[in-house]
Amino acid sequence: MEPSKVRRAVDAAGATASALGLPVGDAVVVHNSDRIAVRLVPCDVLARVAPANWRVGMEFEAEVARRLAETDSPVGELERRVEPRVHVRDGFSITLWTYYEPVIADRRGSAAHEQLGMSSDLAPADYAHALVRLHAGLRKIDLEAPHITARVAGWTEEVGDPEQTPELRDRDRELLSDTLSRVSAAITGWGSDEQLLHGEPHPGNVLSTRRGPLFIDLGTCQRGPVEYDLAYAPEEVADHYPGANQDLVHQFRILMWAGVTTMRWGRDDQYPNRDYWRIEALNQLRAALDRYGLD
Repeated sequence: MEPSKVRRAVDAAGATASALGLPVGDAVVVHNSDRIAVRLVPCDVLARVAPANWRVGMEFEAEVARRLAETDSPVGELERRVEPRVHVRDGFSITLWTYYEPVIADRRGSAAHEQLGMSSDLAPADYAHALVRLHAGLRKIDLEAPHITARVAGWTEEVGDPEQTPELRDRDRELLSDTLSRVSAAITGWGSDEQLLHGEPHPGNVLSTRRGPLFIDLGTCQRGPVEYDLAYAPEEVADHYPGANQDLVHQFRILMWAGVTTMRWGRDDQYPNRDYWRIEALNQLRAALDRYGLD
């Protein structure tokens, strides 16, 4: 979120919580991207704040969280002291969540993990077990969600439209376009079972808490094979996920890096340190292509 909007967004979050009877004495921004996350104290609530036009997407995220909480899935929960809904104030959409004190762990990670907001806190087997539980919970809820192909189509549109990705070099645009096309064609014939997915379960969307790992950022839920989700996790995680098709995971990992690269080159992208990660994401894509290749 642009610095000029952050202060207003923080004030809107605090005012919303106060109006609902939650004590707010201070507010600390814990994450800032296209929306911000604000810890409100002393009520210990995590407010997620985005422009008002995000309301529909945030309502979807809140509904996913509410339903998953009923399945005992490992997810961050909405704040229980207030009505679980999206609040609109001063041009912002706001949702209120439980704040979880993080468990401090070794946070040394690879450049690829850092690009996605990742750390390497969880052992791969624990990560895989948590993802298995999440997928089991997602199978229990009946919710309309887009198919992963819709997201790929969006990336393809961005790459093909210089107005949406004006600073993308021609040779990199060609690489992305070719990769998205070839991987999309390669994965259509796998015939894997499909279900509701998290959509982006990378370690930046997993909290290490005293309750164990909890997944957050549920607004990216889509339908597709579980291997799509595994492509966002550290590579060792797929080895511990029962029945995972490793070849399909590799194809989706190429697709994931093509998508991340596309987003970083988007005209309106506000990812922290974006200029650096534009190049790094391209490097990660080329490395994935070299490692896994395409038939």
